[in-house]
Amino acid sequence: MIDYSPFWHTLKASSESTYTLINKHHISSSTIDKLRKNKPLNTTTINDLCRILNCKIQDIAQYIPSDSDQIL
Repeated sequence: MIDYSPFWHTLKASSESTYTLINKHHISSSTIDKLRKNKPLNTTTINDLCRILNCKIQDIAQYIPSDSDQIL
């Protein structure tokens, strides 16, 4: 499972907020909701967040093995 808890720590440490992500950087509120609920995001969105927050991918997301992962 992809977990976005690092994103929230990175956001808190930055000068940005969910408000500025939505209103200044045009990140959709549905994307913020996906981050809250650990739902899938596309790599373009992750790239945008890394660029806005001036961080690395691991500052946005991490992989945690889960029994609910789909069977390969």
